[in-house]
Amino acid sequence: MRRAYQRGELDQAQLPDDPLELFTAWMEAAVQAGELEPNAMALATVSGEGQPHVRFVLLKDATPAGFVFFSNYESRKGRDLEAVARASLAFWWPRTERQVRVDGAVTKLAAAESDAYFHSRPRGSQVGAWAARQGQPITDRRELEDAVERYTQQFGAGPVERPPYWGGYVVTPERMEFWQGRRDRLHDRFEYRREAGGWGKRRLAP
Repeated sequence: MRRAYQRGELDQAQLPDDPLELFTAWMEAAVQAGELEPNAMALATVSGEGQPHVRFVLLKDATPAGFVFFSNYESRKGRDLEAVARASLAFWWPRTERQVRVDGAVTKLAAAESDAYFHSRPRGSQVGAWAARQGQPITDRRELEDAVERYTQQFGAGPVERPPYWGGYVVTPERMEFWQGRRDRLHDRFEYRREAGGWGKRRLAP
């Protein structure tokens, strides 16, 4: 299962001052390379008891404010973030042999922005946000399907409101790391750290 990485390289002279600029370029390259879901990212949180949890979610936006994703506030990730408002993200793009890691503080997205995104989703996904209380035990799939039918009838042909327990989060990066696979496991790794005047950057050993 071992493979050689040889599709690219990363030099300090190529690094922009703002890591978001490099992230955006790498994301676009992943899209152009045909990655299945280039915006899929591992999201790591930690509970109030110190237990780490990780799962994959979808990045919905990357702005100067941070990295945006949406979820149920009452889910395990939501409870973790309520207890410890910090998270780590990891992106892996095998076709370009690149990885990006992000560490930072997490805040909830403004309600108006969560509303706007919620109403851009397919109607089935809107209803599903009401029917599926994410991570809660259910008897069987029929219970889920019955809940979908119940909320479908409740909203009828009218608009589906955003559930009060569903919305967006923003991970504001304090540290970002860019990894480019190289031959013989001598990968290129560069770290950005937020400083008073902007971003500092340095090369790391693989």
